[in-house]
Order: sequence, then structure tokens, then C-alpha cells
Amino acid sequence: MEGPTLRPTDSVTRLRGVGPVLQGVLESCGVHTVGDLLLCVPYRWEDRSTAVSPADVLEPGRPVLVRGRITGLRLGRPRGRGRRVVTAVVADERGTLPAVWFNQPWVAKALRGRGPLFFFGKVERHSRTGRLQLVNPEIGADGEAGGGIVPVYRPMGRLGGRRLRGLVEQALGTLDELEDPVPEDALKGLGLPKLRSALERLHRPVTPADPVERAALLGALERRETPEQLRLAFDELLALALAVGSVRQKRRRQRAVCRVQRGVRGLDLPFELTEAQRRVVAEILGDLGGPHPMARLLQGDVGSGKTVVAALAALAVLEAGHTVAFMAPTELLAEQHVVSLGRLLRGTGFEPLLLTGSLGAAERRQVLELLSGGGPHLVVGTHALIQRAVQLEGLGLVVVDEQHRFGVAHRQALVAKGKAPHLLVMTATPIPRSLALVAYGDLELSVLDELPPGRRPVRTIVRRRSEAGRLWSFLAGEVAAGGRAYVVYPRIEASGELEVQSLEENAERLRASLAGPGVGVVHGRMGRAQREAAVAAFRSGEIGVLLSTTVVEVGVDVPEATVMVIESPERFGLSQLHQLRGRVGRGHRPSWCVLLVPDVLPAAAERRLAVFGSTNDGFRLAEADLELRGPGEIAGFRQWGADGLRFARLPWDHELLQKARQVAAMLARTGRLEEVLQRMAPHLAGGEVPGGG
Repeated sequence: MEGPTLRPTDSVTRLRGVGPVLQGVLESCGVHTVGDLLLCVPYRWEDRSTAVSPADVLEPGRPVLVRGRITGLRLGRPRGRGRRVVTAVVADERGTLPAVWFNQPWVAKALRGRGPLFFFGKVERHSRTGRLQLVNPEIGADGEAGGGIVPVYRPMGRLGGRRLRGLVEQALGTLDELEDPVPEDALKGLGLPKLRSALERLHRPVTPADPVERAALLGALERRETPEQLRLAFDELLALALAVGSVRQKRRRQRAVCRVQRGVRGLDLPFELTEAQRRVVAEILGDLGGPHPMARLLQGDVGSGKTVVAALAALAVLEAGHTVAFMAPTELLAEQHVVSLGRLLRGTGFEPLLLTGSLGAAERRQVLELLSGGGPHLVVGTHALIQRAVQLEGLGLVVVDEQHRFGVAHRQALVAKGKAPHLLVMTATPIPRSLALVAYGDLELSVLDELPPGRRPVRTIVRRRSEAGRLWSFLAGEVAAGGRAYVVYPRIEASGELEVQSLEENAERLRASLAGPGVGVVHGRMGRAQREAAVAAFRSGEIGVLLSTTVVEVGVDVPEATVMVIESPERFGLSQLHQLRGRVGRGHRPSWCVLLVPDVLPAAAERRLAVFGSTNDGFRLAEADLELRGPGEIAGFRQWGADGLRFARLPWDHELLQKARQVAAMLARTGRLEEVLQRMAPHLAGGEVPGGG
């Protein structure tokens, strides 16, 4: 009698061999159900179609399938080491090849007394003798032949190899029970297979007999270009497109509590707005006067004037009698915004309040009382704004600066302080369009694509650390001529990584080398008063060189600054380097960004820094950063709860993304968006649909 049918929704404990211990291993990797295991597709495939003689293994560094008998089998423990090692020799009539298994003592028993076997593994040179050997090869019986194209899965804890393949094989028995989450009419014309077919072909690839066809299939799998891989990528992008579409729908069902009926009055700017700023201000004011709460992303390169646009939006809401909350990712940036917004709004009657974690108890209590007593008020703060004790009575506008440093939950928490307030999200990190459509697809997009007059391009140069002495002399000369200089380090304290420079280990040396200009220090561990004093001294010229971490990446505006030195720049992403470079070139003097690198730099880092030095265009750098590092590392992609895309690749899958958005729009028009979104939850990281806000 057959047992009960296994289904994709069943717990992994229904799989043979999965007890409590293995269940814990699988669930720690996000695999809770049989269906979750099916979505853990191979990350590469190996051609095990053709076995060779041990005598034909001539080069290291490549996996190889060898057929032969075992001779010279021995289980031992190297002197002075705790691990056990199985050593053997694979032999046939033409030659021999040593094989070694580390920490797998059971292999000795499995091999003893066996006939010819297949061994698949990587060939490496012995560290002492230099002889070639197979390292930790998989073992297959003679009757199994080579196995054709074999899937290889990323290990899950201690689970991997044949054992993991065996569990996946069990899971594949449930494919007939697998419901395709995408309606058939939505897939029409896309040329993509059904989900069950895609999963079966990826887990059980059909091996072509022709070697040329086999090589072509392996190449397509490696490039992730097969229809089966594109189907999984499409599902992932569709799930995200549906999620952001759901957020849009929920927002459009809300009624805005603040509706601005007229333009801004009373703001006397000491400069002319650029055409781009005028256009974006008009877009925002149009949203503020609409029936539904605004949700807009303001994207602009370093120095494009986003703060002025935000000030105009804030003033419109304040004049309409509502409170504005302005959230920044660091205390230093919040403090700088209070200064710059106070300067812009001078004479309007609205003075910005500051609310951060380091605020004194009495000052904090006073700010909280003002905010809870009704407005209108403009409050600028950090994560402190979303604490439970903060009540924002009459909240009409939420501004989130440098959104890529926050998660979607942070902005939702701040929006939830009011009743359907408007939302303006700002970022100075240029976002590639494909990534913006995924990570910020629930927001309307405004772009400041014009710099204010007077901004000069910054010259970027690379210098080796052995040339640092000349660089410090150059800095001293710049400061003597009226300039200022930043020196930015990737960390405050020294670490075990010898090539990574730190602020503390260099501060005294630079103070001695740059005694004339005066050297100050600012970093995130300093108190508010210390930070403010250091920045004020730098701005006034009392100190000429400011040593810092990346806390100066945004918000510090000192037009006299002409030099940005970045220590260990290979440790930063291109977009972050661009942000740091944007701290200089704000005045009328020529400016430089100097990348101070180790004397010996890996070739990949050399190429990346060469890309950075070739352009001052933040959008071009953002595209390059996306290609080099992937979406999980830049531009706040984690705001959707994702560590990165598992199947889709941006920007290469941009066309697939557009198709996913079109399908999402069709499902929304036909009233099926929420239904399909719930079915596609497993394609979102953590299997959860992100909420609105």
C-alpha cells in the first residue's frame, strides 16, 4: 500500500531522512517546505558524461571524472592535527592518481573491497610533494556511469553533495501537485515554460549525446540564459512588481489629510532655482494638492539641490497648518539639515527642531511637548523620530533623506505617526533605472538632472601609499592657499587587515605632518557637541584638514573644501566613492579627489577605481556599481526584505523586468493582483509580502 501523497506545501520533515536535526539545518537556510526545496535550484552544473583514466589527469584546478579501482587505502590522522584523513590511490591498467578525503572517515569503510568506481572531484597539487591528487571526490558505483550533466547545489550547513541531491529528488516527486502561481493568460506570448517544467529541467537536465550540444547547454546554464532560468527570474520580478503595485493600490484608496491649495509664499532664496528644480517643485506641489497622499522619490546627483526642493515642499505643508517630519540616517546629517533648513526658512516664522538619540533629557522633553501639542512644526531627526514616545500631531509630510540607508519598515513607521501624510523620499545615490523600478516601484519618480551654476568638475587621481609624503605636502599648500581638505578612512580603529587604513592609527602622524593647517577629527562615536565643534572649526578655517569616517558622506557643505583624500578606496563601492567626492568642488576653486591605495592592488580593484576616475557622472557609476556588486549591496534593495535577487540579474534582465511590470499592470486591471501576489509569496525573500507605506 502506498503512503500518503507528498505535496509541495508539506513540511520538509515529510521527506525521508529528515529528522529534527536536519530540519533545523534546512529551516536555518529558509527551507521550511518541500516547495521551498524545489526553489533551491542548482547554482552550477557539471558534465560527468565522460570518465577518463587516472593517467589522463594532467592539470590542477579542474573537476574531473575518473574511473578506476582503489588501492593503498589508509585511514590516518596527520601529526599534530585533529582531523582524520582517508588516503587512497585510484588505479587502472594505464596509470594511478592519489585521492584524499578530509574529515570523512566513513569513506574508508565504503571503499574497502569494492570493484571499479567513479570518482568526481577537483584536482589539486599536494602542498608538500607537488603531486596531483583528487580532493574530497564524490564516489559513484560502476553501474551508475558518469551521470551526464549533474546539478550542484550550494551547501546548506553540513548538508550538500549527493545527500542534498537525494532530498531534491524526493521533492521532485511532488511536481505534479505544484500549482503554477502565474495564470496561464499572463504567460501568453512570453515564450516561458510552465513552472513545473522549468524546475524539472533545472534539477534534472536532459544531457545531449552530442558533445557540442552538451557544451552549448552548459554554457547557457552558466550564463543563466535558458528558458527555465528566465522563467524563475520572471516569477521573482513579477512577485516584486505585484508587491509594489499592491502598495500603490492601498495608497490610492487613502485620502490625504493635507491638501496644499496654493503655491509657496514667503521664501526669499539668495539664488535662482535651476530649471530642473522648478520642474520638480511643480511636480511635488501638484501631488500635495491632490486627493491622495503623495509618494514620490526625488533622485538627484551630489550637489543637485535636493535640500532646497525639500524646503519648498516643507514650507508649503507648514503654511497649510501641518507638521513636517524630516528623517536623516545619521546625527551629523540631521544636525546639518537643521542648519541648512533654518537658513533657507529664515524669515518664514518656521524654525526647525532637532530630535536625535544624543539630545539631552530636558531638550528632548521640550521638543516632544511641542510636537504633541499640535503644529505646525518642522522636526528633523534620526531613527529617534519613529520611537513610540514621539507623537506628531497633525503630520502632513514625511521627508526621508538618503532612503537607501533605511528599510521600508522605517519609513512605514514614520508615516504611521500621521493619518495618510504625504511622503517624499530623497537620495543622492543615483539609482539605475532597472533597480529603481524594483526597489522604489511604488513611488513616483522625480529626477534633478541639472547642477546649479558654479559647480566645477572634480579631478580624480590615484596615488600609491608610498607617495603619501608628497600628497601631504600638496594638502598643506592647498590649505595655505585658502582651501580645506578631507581625509576619509574606512574604519575608526585598526584591525587585523594590514592594508586597511584606520583613522586612529593615522591621526597623530598626520597632525605632525600637517602642523600648519591644523587637523580635526569627526566620526560617528563622538558626541553631538564634539561633532558640531569639529565641523564648525573646519568650516571657519580654524582647522584645515578634517579626518573622518564616512559620516561626512552626505550633509557636510563646505564650499572652501578643495581636496578629498580617500584612504583604502578599494573598500568602498563606486556610488559611495562618488558621494564622498561630492563633498568637494562646491566652490569656485579647482578641486581634487585623491584615491590613496596600497602599492600593490588586485587587478579587479584597479579596474573598478579606473572606472570611478573616468567619469563624474553618478548615474554611469551607479550602473557600473550594479554590474560589479549586484543589487543586494546598493541603493537600498534590502528595503523589500531581500538580501538580493536569487534568480533575476539586473541590469541584464531589464527587458524581463518590463514584461513583469506589464503583467502586473494587467493583473491589477483585471482585479487579480492581490490573489496572484499571495500565491507568489515564496518568490519574495522570506516568503512575505511587504506592506504599504
